[in-house]
Amino acid sequence: MDSIRQQKVASLLKRDIGEILTHHGPEYLPGKMLTVTTVRMSPDLSFAKIYVSIFPSEDLKADIQKLKNFEKPVRGKLGNRVKNQLRIVPEIAFYLDDSQDYVERIDELLG
Repeated sequence: MDSIRQQKVASLLKRDIGEILTHHGPEYLPGKMLTVTTVRMSPDLSFAKIYVSIFPSEDLKADIQKLKNFEKPVRGKLGNRVKNQLRIVPEIAFYLDDSQDYVERIDELLG
């Protein structure tokens, strides 16, 4: 159960990282569309797990690995955006959100 503060910070990070990936995503993963689906904050707000959906989904493991190489530059850009709202910019880590692929697979099996 997340606290209200964790939920507010997660919402802020989801919006800002989403905008960063919209503008700089083509530099990180050319030809891919990146969507931030969920942000999970640690209780002390020092670490954020960023779940990202990648489309088209051909080689997701390689794509998420490439995106992990850009965690520090994304955190730097995030710091510039939230410097007046957060005392500490949390460490971030990107994770693959494969829930859409799971839904498509279930749909395929049922159809």
